[in-house]
Amino acid sequence: MTSTKPDTAKPVASLSFEEALQELEGIVKDLEGGKGKLEEAVAAYQRGAELRRHCEAKLSDAEAKVQKIVEAGAGEAAGLRELS
Repeated sequence: MTSTKPDTAKPVASLSFEEALQELEGIVKDLEGGKGKLEEAVAAYQRGAELRRHCEAKLSDAEAKVQKIVEAGAGEAAGLRELS
């Protein structure tokens, strides 16, 4: 099993969406295994929370850019739907 110790070599803010999501998926998989030390699991959970917030911010930025493109192209926000 891989360790639940998070890879903090790169600051979360410097990660692309894809890198952050991949690391987050690894953390979730490791935590679900439940075989790491408690301190490592807590650190991994904290890193995971930071990664989740980072991914949410990246998605929000992308959604805002798409909305601007749609609005600029048609003069109004046509065809947009709420993303969940």
